[in-house]
Amino acid sequence: MTQKQVLLIACILGALSVALGAFAAHGLKKMVDAYYLEIFEKAVKYQFYHTFAILAIGVLMNQFGNTNFNLPVYLFLAGIFFFSGSLYLMTFNQPKWVGPITPIGGLCFIAGWLTLAWRVYQSK
Repeated sequence: MTQKQVLLIACILGALSVALGAFAAHGLKKMVDAYYLEIFEKAVKYQFYHTFAILAIGVLMNQFGNTNFNLPVYLFLAGIFFFSGSLYLMTFNQPKWVGPITPIGGLCFIAGWLTLAWRVYQSK
């Protein structure tokens, strides 16, 4: 992935995070109870945290080179998909099969941070 692609992904995810947060604050609270609203807000929060992480990686790519940082970006994207995505689904459908998927996203986030640390450590 190029630096430009990483930065564009971060920008799109950031805009999506703001839109989802606004939806939660203004529309969703009329549709679901407080428990599921909190779950949705947690999904938005973790999506936003990792959007900033991807943005930071885009900046790091300029300093350390493009090729070292693809894996953490993919892991953060997978984390957003599995962690936040499963919580978004849980908010609307409450399917029982979604619950076990959420920890996979958490593990992707942890692996992303550890991989990012390793890449920074290895960089010159």
